Parts: sequence; structure tokens; C-alpha cells
Amino acid sequence: MTETEGFVDQTVTGLAEPQPMYKALRETSPVFRSPQAVVLSRLSDIEMALKRTELFSSNMDAVDLGNIRPMIPLQIDPPEHAKYRRILDPLFTPREMARREPGVAALVNEMIDRFAGRGECDFHEEFAVPLPCTVFLQLLGLPLEDMDQFLVWKDAIIRPEGDSGFDRRHESGAPTAQQIYDYFDRAIDDHIAHPRDDVLSAMIGANIAGEPLSREELLDICFLFLIAGLDTVTDSLDCFFVYLAQHPEHRHQLVEQPEILPSAIEELLRWETPVPGVARVAMQDVEVGGCPISKGERVSPLLGAANTDPAEFSDPDVVDFTRNPNRHRAFGGGPHRCLGSHLAHGTAGGAARIPPPHTGLRDQARHAAHLHRRAAVGGIAAADLPGGMIRVSVDPDRCTGHGRCYTLAPDVFDADEAGHCVVRVDDVSGDLELQAVTGEQNCPESAITLSR
Repeated sequence: MTETEGFVDQTVTGLAEPQPMYKALRETSPVFRSPQAVVLSRLSDIEMALKRTELFSSNMDAVDLGNIRPMIPLQIDPPEHAKYRRILDPLFTPREMARREPGVAALVNEMIDRFAGRGECDFHEEFAVPLPCTVFLQLLGLPLEDMDQFLVWKDAIIRPEGDSGFDRRHESGAPTAQQIYDYFDRAIDDHIAHPRDDVLSAMIGANIAGEPLSREELLDICFLFLIAGLDTVTDSLDCFFVYLAQHPEHRHQLVEQPEILPSAIEELLRWETPVPGVARVAMQDVEVGGCPISKGERVSPLLGAANTDPAEFSDPDVVDFTRNPNRHRAFGGGPHRCLGSHLAHGTAGGAARIPPPHTGLRDQARHAAHLHRRAAVGGIAAADLPGGMIRVSVDPDRCTGHGRCYTLAPDVFDADEAGHCVVRVDDVSGDLELQAVTGEQNCPESAITLSR
């Protein structure tokens, strides 16, 4: 076993500061065969694995958590995958999340008030865990008193006691999975009888080609929501606030320049990437970076390694709250880009707006932070184009709804009902040109084209 191999085996899922490992992998073993999976750490290979679903699938052979059917839409590949995203994407657009933002802000303040008088808190237990779980329950219209049960289920599925490896995950997770199915089966009945303004009621009322979603489809979506919606946002909050506690210069920068908060969140996502890697399975024999991968082998594209790849980022080891462009892959990419990315942004943003008197965080933390970054394809700079008006266009087949274009350049780009980019102004110059370039440079899918 080489030094790099030992390094990977011991730390790929647990390092508080894994950037040195990512660098070592990229430079010595960019395609590395570990006991669990073939690990990809080079940006170009990761991009390919995320986008080429005919080569690398996220089906049940890639991830088995005890579920009896594929989690929708994560474990459904194109073209069938698209029909579910058309229903679900509109429920999680930036506009829809903004509509719910006042509720998140009120919840944040309420939670802070519970411990502000003490002058300290267990951030993980008193804030990072209950905040996203409460938001999740409110979003789906579920009773808040069920929070503790949801947390037990989430932990039993994601980190089961006595887990002996990937191949035992179905066996260990199946009993809990059945409890989750039973719970949501009752919740669906209640929402059918008493519809309300929440995501579960919206899914019940949705249809595909004139037909409503089946009971099994609704259950498989809800199962994914529980697994994906709780742990990742908690990890994000833990990572962000541990970083701010340990780097007072950045904390003070946010207090003094609150207008940079959106870009600061993007940079913390790049640096901390709470989900360091994703799971895929090879659908056919394929070669990546000169390394053969056999059909059926599990593959793990390391989003964290992509987010620190110097092929995309200048000074990748520097945390710059004003970084631009910043095309990180913290939320993945391709067809399976994280459905809840805008919800995660909204929750993290609401938490990060804690008033200055409440930002005196201790420098100790019980839970280590996952760290890493992502990279993407180079864009066109305005200086590369000859003078005149710039024509702006978007390739709808490449856009997956990351939303950075219309967030950073709202006068040039907008979102359709599914949260995908549309161009507001076709021909731009001056200040609008600068916005167009910013949007183009920050598009992870390189879906925006600028031309003279």
C-alpha cells in the first residue's frame, strides 16, 4: 500500500481539513481504487461522471439505504428523471424560497433568543440540528412534535450503529426505511383529506402527462427529502460557523460588510463543501484517466477535490469572500444537481444574518467540519470580446437551475417557473455587460454564451 492509499483509506470521510488529501490524490492518484469505490479527484473526470449518466448512474446499485424502491428523483436517470424534476423544481426555486424567507428569519431569531441570555450555546445541538429540521417539517406541513423521531430515523439510515460496510447498508437500514414509509403513508392520507400550502400538498396535486403521482412515487420522493434535507444543511451550518469561529478576520468582515454575505456563503460552500463526494455506479466498462473501470463498479466523484482544483480556481487554498467567478460544485452538477440547493442557501443565509451581538462563537466545536471545493469550465471574459453590444443567450439543455446567474445578475437573467435561467435582456453593454459577464462566469454548467 502506498502512502497515498493509506491516507485515503483513513480520511476520505472524516477529515476536518481534507484539502491536503485532495491535492495528494489529484497529483499522485487522480483515479484511485479504494476498497469501497473508484475515487475521482480531478475536475475534468468529476465533471464527466456527473453529466454522463449513461456511463455513471446514481441508481440503487450506487446507494442502498434500505429503501425498497429508487429514491425519486435521485436514483432515476434521464430521460425518465426529467419528468419528476419538472414537477419538483418549481417547488424549490429561489422565488419560492424567498416567499418563505420571513418564516425562516423568524425561526432563526426565535432559536437565538432561547440561548442568547446565557451568552453561549451548543451550536450543533441547539441550532444546527433543529433549524433545518424545523424548516423541513414546516415545508412539508408535518407536525413539529415529530422532529425527534425524524432525527432518530435520519441517523439510523445515514450512520447506522455497527455498520460493517456498504454491502450491509440495506440490511441495516430496511427496518427504519419501512417506518419512514409508514409515516409518510399516513401523512399523505392526512394531506389528501386536508390540503394546505405546503410541498407535500403540492406534490399530491401535481401530475405527469395528466396523471397524478402514484402513492409509491410520493413515498419515494418523501423518503429522499428526509434523508437529503436534514443532515446536509446541519453539516453546512456546522462547517460555516466553525470556520467563522476559528477565523475572526472573516467574521469581522461579514459584520462590517453585510452586503458580501451572498458571495461569502458561496465561498464557504466551495471551501467547506458539506457533502465531500457523491456515489455513482459504472453502467458499462469504461476508462477514466487511463484507468479501466468495470461495469458494476462503484465510483465516487469527490466534489471536494473538484472544489480545490487549480484548473478552475486561482489561489484555491485562499478563502476569499469576494471571489468571482466561483463555480463550485458543492451541490453537484449535471441532471442530478441538488434539488434543495436554493432551500439550503436560504436556510444558511438566514442563519448567517445573526445580529452582531450574537456572533461571539467559541473557538471550540464538538463536530469537525468537512472542507473542500469544486471547479468548472472556464468562461469568456469581457476583455476577450471585441467592442460593441454583447448578445446573451442560454442553452436550455445545459441549464440545470443552479440560479447563480439571476442571483448575481438580476437585471440580465431571470428564472422560469422551474427555476431555470431565461434571458431578460438579449443585447447588453455598460453595467449590464458587467452583469452578463458575472452571470456567465459563475454558471457551473457553462450554459450561458456571450458573443458580439
